[in-house]
Amino acid sequence: MSQEPIHIIGGGLAGSEAAWQAAEAGAKVILHEMRGVRETDAHQTDALAELVCSNSFRSDDHEQNAVGLLHEEMRRCNSVVMRAADQHKLPAGGALAVDRHGFSGAVTEAISNHPNISIVREEIAGWPPDDWQHVIIATGPLTSPALAEAVLEKTGEDSLAFFDAIAPIVHYDSIDHDIAWKQSRYDKVGPGGTGADYLNLPMDQDQYFAFVEALKSAPLHEFKDWEKVPYFDGCLPIEVMAERGVETLRHGPMKPVGLTNPRNPTVKPYAIVQLRQDNALGTLWNMVGFQTKMRYGIQAEIFRMIPGLEKAQFARLGGLHRNTFINSPKVLAPDLKLKVDPRIRFAGQVTGVEGYVESAAVGLITGRMTAAEALGGSLSIPPATTALGALIGHITGGHIEAESYSGARSFQPMNVNFGLFPEVTVSKPEGVKRWRGPERTIAKRRAITSRALDDLKAWA
Repeated sequence: MSQEPIHIIGGGLAGSEAAWQAAEAGAKVILHEMRGVRETDAHQTDALAELVCSNSFRSDDHEQNAVGLLHEEMRRCNSVVMRAADQHKLPAGGALAVDRHGFSGAVTEAISNHPNISIVREEIAGWPPDDWQHVIIATGPLTSPALAEAVLEKTGEDSLAFFDAIAPIVHYDSIDHDIAWKQSRYDKVGPGGTGADYLNLPMDQDQYFAFVEALKSAPLHEFKDWEKVPYFDGCLPIEVMAERGVETLRHGPMKPVGLTNPRNPTVKPYAIVQLRQDNALGTLWNMVGFQTKMRYGIQAEIFRMIPGLEKAQFARLGGLHRNTFINSPKVLAPDLKLKVDPRIRFAGQVTGVEGYVESAAVGLITGRMTAAEALGGSLSIPPATTALGALIGHITGGHIEAESYSGARSFQPMNVNFGLFPEVTVSKPEGVKRWRGPERTIAKRRAITSRALDDLKAWA
């Protein structure tokens, strides 16, 4: 049986999950993390699995939501990320939100105390050495420049980078609670929640239009390559959304549906800004969907135009961090190995998945598969009918290259969603004459998720 260690580069969610899974399988793991030696523009600590953007893992409904199903599959696969998230969850309606410091601390403690894992604080400044037989690159959105260049050279690609925007965080006691009210959209109760887990700030039509115009004229941080760098649609800066049309924000993060202002219930707000609890103490609240690349000097001024935030104090203003991903359908084999160097697997956001849980999920699979090989065996990819398998299948072979594009890579980051799963047949219940669309959708999703958990059990 081989005693060659598995080298994992990157201690984010994907790298930490990969290390945990491989170590739990009995393999020896060396986790290389550069923070502590070389800092990044977005991280604030040297802890493993630090959350640099939102503190939400999104929906936890495993019967009706694809990411909720992914949560459940990972729990059933002994995920350290999901265990830490469940230990440090915060009220957030139907979502699973976490205390970011408690979560990261729990993952760091678990990895640091595992007898099969050694953590080395160093930058891997180039391609992994030839004598490393089993390697997982899980460097995520802030891959070091030297390693990024080495990846480009090996893959023959011309670009790896695009940019994500970070939303501001507001001090709770600086919000006007005579204006704000607590309510989850449609009063939905989620893990640890009450159905009143968001702070809501209403806007009338004039206030909304003035706000949009201010966003459109705001000075921005400038980066010379930005015009050629595409954004992921699920994380667009708010001012970019404003540029797409005056009504865009009302149909995005500022949509007023599913919410009623108790102070004026007969009047529907034209738009609503939501804030979500960001820490366990409840002292910090995140502006949901308000990622931004506006310059710091103007941000507070514009956000204080929002009713209820006139005197807001910001614990963190919005900002930007670089994201990095490879053209996975082209350069990776179905088992996530690099075609030109099969010693190497990739995991996390660098593969072109979007979202904390998706990143950790790819780490989970690469950790298990690499450990099986290091210990003299093999492991298949999870079935395509599972959330884990559907996600892997998409990034390695499910994407269809666009016939033409204007400089932006056709393959773009993807969240897990039901569109990635194979079709499932559902039959109209006996005795039902008219099966309405919403009822059929609910039944179809329940069939997909039930099939997924059955097939995962057989695989695991």
